Amino acid sequence: MYPWCEDCFTSLPWNLPACPRCAEPQPGQLRARRCGHCLQSPPAFDRARVPLRYTEEVAALMQGFKFHASPRAGTVLLELLLAGLPAASWDWPEAVVAVPLHPRRARERGFDQAQWLARRLARHLERPLIPAERLRNTPSQRDLARAARFTNLRRAFRVPSPLPSRVVLLDDVMTTGATLDALATACRKAGAEEIEAWAISRTPRDSL
Repeated sequence: MYPWCEDCFTSLPWNLPACPRCAEPQPGQLRARRCGHCLQSPPAFDRARVPLRYTEEVAALMQGFKFHASPRAGTVLLELLLAGLPAASWDWPEAVVAVPLHPRRARERGFDQAQWLARRLARHLERPLIPAERLRNTPSQRDLARAARFTNLRRAFRVPSPLPSRVVLLDDVMTTGATLDALATACRKAGAEEIEAWAISRTPRDSL
C-alpha cells in the first residue's frame, strides 16, 4: 500500500527526459541524450538514476526530511525512489555506498540523511552497506559555481574497505553531480568497476 494516490503520483515532477549519464533534466526534448557536460567531461560514475526533479512537492518533502529529520518524509522519499527505478535495477548492485558527512558536520546537524536512506535501501535490496569516509570538512557547495563545486570536493572521500565490482552510490539530492563524482573516484580506487549514482531528486539547471 503506497502512501499516495494515483493522481498525486502521476502529477509529481518526474525527471523525464534526463541525461542518461548524469540525470540532468532535459525539459522540452523528445528523448533523453547525453548532455554537453557529459560529452566534454564525463563523471566518474557510469550512469545516474534520479527519478524526480527537486521542485514543488518533492522539494517540500526533502526539506522536511533533511532539516527536520522527519521519518515520515524520509520513508515517502525512499519509496518514491524505488517506485521510480526500473525494477531490473534493484538486482544490479552488489553493494551500496552512501555519501558521507564529515563527522563534525554530522555532530552539528545531528542527522545524516544520506546514511538514513542508505541503510534502508541496502536492507530493501538485501545488499551490504559499505561505509565511505569524508577526509575534509569542505565548505558548503550551496553558493559555489559548477566548476568550484568539483574543485571543492577533489580527493575529499576515501573508501577504506575493498569494494565489489558493481556499486550504487546514494545521495538525497543531486545538483551538479560533483559530490557523487568525487565519491565515485574514491570507489574506483577501492576496486569498483561499474558505478551507478542514485538520488531521489535532481536540481533543474535553471535553479543553480
